[in-house]
Amino acid sequence: MITHAPILPILIPFAAALLQLLGDRLPFQRVVGGLATALLVLLTAWLALLADDGQLRVYALGDWPAPFGIVLVVDRLAAAMTLLTAVLGFVSLLYASAGFDQRGRHFHPLFQLQLLGLLGAFLTGDLFNLFVFFEVMLLASYTLLAHAGGLERTRAGITYVVLNLLGSALFLIALGLLYGTLGTLNLADLAYRLTLPGHDQALARLAFALLIAVFLLKAGLLPLSFWLPHTYSAAGAPVAALFAIMTKVGIVAILRVQVIALAPTMPDLLDHWLTALALATVVFAALGTLVAVRLRALAAWLVLLSAGALLVTPAQASAEVSAAAIYYLVQSTLAGAAFFLLAGVIAEQRGSAADHFTTRGASPASWLKVAFLVAATTAAGLPPFSGFVGKLMLLTTLRAVAAGPAIWVVLLCAGFVVMIALARDGCHLIWKNRAAAAGQAATEAIAWQKVSATLLLVAAGPLLAVLARPLADYGERAAAQLHAPGAYVAGVLGPRPAKTPAEAMP
Repeated sequence: MITHAPILPILIPFAAALLQLLGDRLPFQRVVGGLATALLVLLTAWLALLADDGQLRVYALGDWPAPFGIVLVVDRLAAAMTLLTAVLGFVSLLYASAGFDQRGRHFHPLFQLQLLGLLGAFLTGDLFNLFVFFEVMLLASYTLLAHAGGLERTRAGITYVVLNLLGSALFLIALGLLYGTLGTLNLADLAYRLTLPGHDQALARLAFALLIAVFLLKAGLLPLSFWLPHTYSAAGAPVAALFAIMTKVGIVAILRVQVIALAPTMPDLLDHWLTALALATVVFAALGTLVAVRLRALAAWLVLLSAGALLVTPAQASAEVSAAAIYYLVQSTLAGAAFFLLAGVIAEQRGSAADHFTTRGASPASWLKVAFLVAATTAAGLPPFSGFVGKLMLLTTLRAVAAGPAIWVVLLCAGFVVMIALARDGCHLIWKNRAAAAGQAATEAIAWQKVSATLLLVAAGPLLAVLARPLADYGERAAAQLHAPGAYVAGVLGPRPAKTPAEAMP
């Protein structure tokens, strides 16, 4: 069982999707999906515990050794990301099972395929299979975005499809250049061959630059991020909550490629420009929160802001910075997802006013007011919740870097702007309601699935703050393992003898 543990997070959603396609009845699909995602949470939690022993677990599909076959690689970072994906998938599916899944066909199989793509992207040790899992994830997300129909979702879907098709084409070009230059697409083997003479360094540098550009499109770096706020705000609440982790796929991919392959041989590839554009993304997203006209749009801007803050970290190539980024990534993902679910529930309660920032509409239930306050405090980075802890950890580790003062100013000012936007919009959305003043309370009953899912994500803010010490320690161990590229290469490929330039040629 332990031997095959790395592939189980991929097999479970794949098997669930097949079963749901065979049994095309909604109650059956709900049961299969619920059991699969619950099992996935338990399995990925077990995998995270296994990975914490520091051993790199490499699973060779078909028993073909790397770099000739497909490999899955589980370290602490991969295990943590699969657990985060599983938790988010379980909560989002619980919310969707209250009726959102009835608004279109094949929601449940597509949801499982989305999880399959996300989990595979975090586990694969091969760039071509990263492309395959990206495509599985994106194909499922195209349809999930358009689920339940509507002009707004159709427009957002067209933009999303076109941009990601361009990104996929660029991805293939980068892979072709890498394979033609280095003769491999296995990440560990790429790192090994880059240290040897005999390859075209300029062409390899161009290929990696294209690859990083694709990952930055997925992550939402400015100026490649104009699509993200509209797309995420157009999606249904449970779909957008799952989408909150999709930008993190690109960020983790950049971090892995930078630390394992680029830092030893091309340390200057991400210097200066990535930090500057990441800070510009933070400013852009912070200003976006001020002009958002509804809660789900505000949530989309918050997701983009967290992506910008995280994109500051790959250029630093420091284990301390990466450790803080891991904690910040987890808490910001859950906080962004919580806002999407809150937007869906509040929209039901306020009638025609939905989640628009207006004083019209009924007053939401009391528990929603408390939940919004907790979620807003977390997202704004105020104590005592995890948003404050994550931002403090990130700023503390970044103070010694060359761009430290600029990073501090931008992140602190962005947090202040977000706090203003949340306070202003919360007053219109939650407390200053004309209908409430007239004695008209919300009458729309909320399904228990939606209440449970929303509260679980909102509770993550206080919970992650309580568990900050053990989670930060895990992040430090994960970052230390990530920043040991020699151990990664040896773990995947085994001991590698030195090659002559002729042998190093592809």
